[in-house]
Amino acid sequence: MPILNRAHEMAEEVTGWRRHLHSHPELLFDVHETAAFVEEKLKSFGCDEVVTGLGRTGVVAVIKGGKGTGETLGFRADMDALPIREMTGKDYASQNSGKMHACGHDGHTSMLLGAAQYLAETRNFAGTVVVIFQPAEEGGGGGREMVEDGLMDRFGIDRVYGMHNMPGVPVGQFTIRSGALWASTDEFKITVTGRGGHAAWPNQTIDPIVIGSQIVQALQTIASRNADPVSAIVVSVTQFHAGTAHNIIPEDAEIGGTIRALSPENRALGEARLRAIAENIAAAHGATAEIEWRKGYPVMINHSGEADVCAQVASRVAGDNAVETEAAPMMGGEDFAYMTEARPGAMILIGNGDTAGLHHPAYDFNDEIIPLGISYWAALAEGNGRAA
Repeated sequence: MPILNRAHEMAEEVTGWRRHLHSHPELLFDVHETAAFVEEKLKSFGCDEVVTGLGRTGVVAVIKGGKGTGETLGFRADMDALPIREMTGKDYASQNSGKMHACGHDGHTSMLLGAAQYLAETRNFAGTVVVIFQPAEEGGGGGREMVEDGLMDRFGIDRVYGMHNMPGVPVGQFTIRSGALWASTDEFKITVTGRGGHAAWPNQTIDPIVIGSQIVQALQTIASRNADPVSAIVVSVTQFHAGTAHNIIPEDAEIGGTIRALSPENRALGEARLRAIAENIAAAHGATAEIEWRKGYPVMINHSGEADVCAQVASRVAGDNAVETEAAPMMGGEDFAYMTEARPGAMILIGNGDTAGLHHPAYDFNDEIIPLGISYWAALAEGNGRAA
């Protein structure tokens, strides 16, 4: 099944949807206008059921196939934008100052809407397709909230699939891998408390800046000396705040950053080693270190069977030479991870071409790939989540 003629026919209309959404970006769970737009389209397609308010502002629609019984597949897109000031210069650029669709969620939503329209028209598949439009992927954990709100059980989802655009991958191509695709995304804040005083008499103080500097240096040994050299973990200190004047040694210092890992084991290792390093270096100097650990998204793992299905379906749509099955994993996060923790599933990456990178103010979703994305979703549905 190559790219659908119907997908080409729909491309101009779906591009219009995409550019409308691009012009009206919303953040996190505050996607009320976007969700209303999605709801209206899904109802106009004649979906069997449209549910709003799942995971606060998520939208879900059920489309029953016309070819008998089969599995229930969940297809997920994300709806939220980023707090970025747009620099594309497009005539459909953001009208909401300081907000921008800089990750392509406008494109993801529009392609899945196009697929929903096609599937509701044709019903040329067995089983049921549940299309999922999720809020708050960009740091809010909307995927977790939808799962906790009963997404999988309420709609009887057997397997769940996602798609994300990827700049740098050529238009017309897909890439995927089994196993870890996106990293866990934990954050930390370390507060080192010493004893402040006059900078001329440091011997009367316990200097939290010197101690904090040693902690920052030592944290780099987590990746270089604690983790398996062939595994992936990143420890990045991105903040160091201390002091108010040139002649005062402060009472405390704050260190902040993120730890990313591609396995649950390395994720646990990172937290354990950070706590031990910070607390013990501080104690050695007579200070204390208080750690605030903010658990982020888990590792996003593609289940092997579902990843194989995605690759074979993409090959049928785009051609055998258009699918890379050994994609390099990435240290960015993706809260589709909560859905693949709840059900077997996989996410595939669709090439966005030679564009600015994700989360860049000059990024724009490539409308040329819309027919390919619609066709991929349709083929996945028509195979009922199987490669044959």
